Amino acid sequence: MQKDISIAQSAKIKKISKIAKKILKIPESEIQTFGHYKAKISLSYLQKLKEKKNSKLILVTAISPTPAGEGKTTTTVGLGDALNRIGKKTIICLREPSLGPVFGMKGGAAGGGYSQIVPMEDINLHFTGDFSAISLAHNLLSAMLDNHIYYGNALDIDLSRIQWKRVIDMNDRSLRKITVGLKEIKKGFPYDNGFETVAASEVMAILCLASSINDLKKRLGQIVVAYNNQGLSVTAKDLKAHGAMTVLLKDAISPNLVQTLENNPSFVHGGPFANIAHGCNSVVSTKAALKLADYVVTEAGFGSDLGAEKFIDIKCRKSNLRPSAVVVVATVRAIKYHGGVELDNLIKEDILSLEKGLANLERHVKNIIDIYNLPCVVTINKFSDDTKKEIKLIIDRMKKLGVNIVLSDHWAKGSKGAVDLANEVIRLSKGQKKEMKFVYNDSDSLWKKINKIAKKIYHAKEVVAEKQIIDQITKLQNSGFGHYPVCIAKTQFSFSTDPKLRGSPINHSISVREIRLAAGAEFIVVICGNIMTLPGLPKIPSAEKIDYIDDKVVGLF
Repeated sequence: MQKDISIAQSAKIKKISKIAKKILKIPESEIQTFGHYKAKISLSYLQKLKEKKNSKLILVTAISPTPAGEGKTTTTVGLGDALNRIGKKTIICLREPSLGPVFGMKGGAAGGGYSQIVPMEDINLHFTGDFSAISLAHNLLSAMLDNHIYYGNALDIDLSRIQWKRVIDMNDRSLRKITVGLKEIKKGFPYDNGFETVAASEVMAILCLASSINDLKKRLGQIVVAYNNQGLSVTAKDLKAHGAMTVLLKDAISPNLVQTLENNPSFVHGGPFANIAHGCNSVVSTKAALKLADYVVTEAGFGSDLGAEKFIDIKCRKSNLRPSAVVVVATVRAIKYHGGVELDNLIKEDILSLEKGLANLERHVKNIIDIYNLPCVVTINKFSDDTKKEIKLIIDRMKKLGVNIVLSDHWAKGSKGAVDLANEVIRLSKGQKKEMKFVYNDSDSLWKKINKIAKKIYHAKEVVAEKQIIDQITKLQNSGFGHYPVCIAKTQFSFSTDPKLRGSPINHSISVREIRLAAGAEFIVVICGNIMTLPGLPKIPSAEKIDYIDDKVVGLF
């Protein structure tokens, strides 16, 4: 079979203006095109849709990620195409890929095989400039903060309590810690600072949670950049930076419209990391899609312990969105990996390891149906080496939970390979209405919220933190931030904070090592374990294989 990029480059792409007009009934005057195949939809047009009834929202999540791969984005695209194939007008909503992972380990993030979003090269690279705008807005705030200090520090900022770092859309570990202003002779310089990835920026989170330009500007003004010598917060509004930041983001907040290989509409907008941030595409694009289609298929980053938890407890809580059904993605290989099989042996039948690894899938499914009270289907991405015995074991185990298994082959067959999944999703979404539940209540204390996630979702026995961290949480609670959701940053590879702990660990400890107030995004970031806010490149980065040969991009996958 051809490589993903070859399939994408061979696709018969339609002009995006035609997709907008013929399928979504959006007038050409209401879109801003970027070439022939990318466009932004105007916020003024979306405002006109406000009174339209919402369609059904389908959330795609997965088991804990493994090096074997699960195919969550590919499933999201395949399911969306399949729903369109059987006559259900459907829009797919995805995050924008970050250049760090593209040039690092992923090499691309727009689906795969015959279930892709196109133009694949553009989406994976500069796209419509949203990441650049977010980076510029973030770093403008950094520059204005330093400029304020340079010209006398009228706000009396405590230089030891500057919270705001710079960002870059690249995995560059050398920039994690830097010294700012080495050659400056002004008071306040030099001082220690650092870089984070754009996907981890609070500006990214704000853009993805904002409901309008005015809401965006308000949230940007709330960003806490530092504390003064009296211990009071200093915000972007105090620095008079939020207006200019909004100007830089005025186009970026509009949803990006592209298409699948089968010419079905897709919104690809926003890209917060799922382990460091909340891992969902923008509220604006999701809500727009719900007004323009019968079904909306979206995904949340990584496994359900991170992506789905934050999708529900942060995004749904803040935007009043409610999924009608949830799809949990898995592969036989990935389940065996959680049962202890190493990568080299995953193609061999191994019933004992599969049975052991199923504990990971079961935990994710139970969280969806028991904690969130949402209907759920498990889809297994098919591989040629999957055996009948292995498939039967998975089906039998899921039956005990009252959950159906659907085999999908959309990677090789496109929408044809996901029709059964589409029909099951329709059945579930038409079923008895259930009221979605959250893991915690707004009224719970911040410490209680952290503990509820750790114990209910991760099955930890305890949450531990040094006195300094506990005091910080208490101060945030007493300062009026106790009603905020918590955004736990931890490894995606395990329910625990140890990426090597596969399967379904219980009675482990969740160690909180850092607390951050994201006052603009309106959540509290809880950093647990050894999690990086600026990853580094692997020993052999994907960038080594990416090239431009004979007028074509090669090496993306």
